[in-house]
Amino acid sequence: MAVQWFPGHMTKAKKDFEKNLKYNDLVIEVVDARLPHSSENPMLNQIIKNRAKPHLKLLNKSDIADEKVTKQWINFFQKETNISALAVSAKNKKNKVDIKNACMKLVPHRGTSVKPVRAIIIGIPNVGKSSLINLLTQKKIAKTGDVPAVTQMQQRIIVDNDFVLTDTPGLMWHKIESEIQGNYLAASNIIGINAYDETEAALYLLDCLKENYSWNLIDRYKLDKTIINQPSEDIIEAIAIKKHMLLKGNNPDLRKSAVIILQDYRSQKIGKISLEFPEK
Repeated sequence: MAVQWFPGHMTKAKKDFEKNLKYNDLVIEVVDARLPHSSENPMLNQIIKNRAKPHLKLLNKSDIADEKVTKQWINFFQKETNISALAVSAKNKKNKVDIKNACMKLVPHRGTSVKPVRAIIIGIPNVGKSSLINLLTQKKIAKTGDVPAVTQMQQRIIVDNDFVLTDTPGLMWHKIESEIQGNYLAASNIIGINAYDETEAALYLLDCLKENYSWNLIDRYKLDKTIINQPSEDIIEAIAIKKHMLLKGNNPDLRKSAVIILQDYRSQKIGKISLEFPEK
């Protein structure tokens, strides 16, 4: 399944990003800590590399990701040229100071009221960029929501006298070629519901859970541990039967089972889960 989900306003937003990049000192990129690779925009990352701009990656939603895996990702990104990385959560007010300090280190010649840090902040839809902006400003400046692509135009935001942000719309790339990436983004509610099949997304999610979080899966759904060795299709069916989600003729309702699995992952009822690992 190659996912295509590129709302019309994003074409203009990409051009605006390229134009405004030269007026900013660094780029802050927000990614989802559960899937840092799939939630970064390769199209924008290439532009940033070409311009040789300092680059701060914020692994947001780190409070709902596997802490050990998030630390591995931080180490992975820190080894890249011109990149710094930080695990954050928009719910943690202390992270405002952490983010500002990380930016100051990247551009030590800026950071006064006369020469404030000028940062452009980017991220694909629904990674929590707007929530982080509200954390930085301590005000509800940016619109937030669980529906992807809430922000649709750029805006300049004065965070403090020594720190200015340029906000951008959530920017996707035109076509997600990787089935795994597309379904991980779908499972994590990052792309719109019309762009993916819920059952397929749940199957890819189960593949990851079986390999890396089998006991979380067994505990959540009270499954027999032997089923972990079975295909993910069998697990969806077993969960449907366990939860009495049946169609006419007592056939398991696989779609409803898939929706429950996706909801449980998104609400952390299965535990703190990371879908991607740097060594893989």
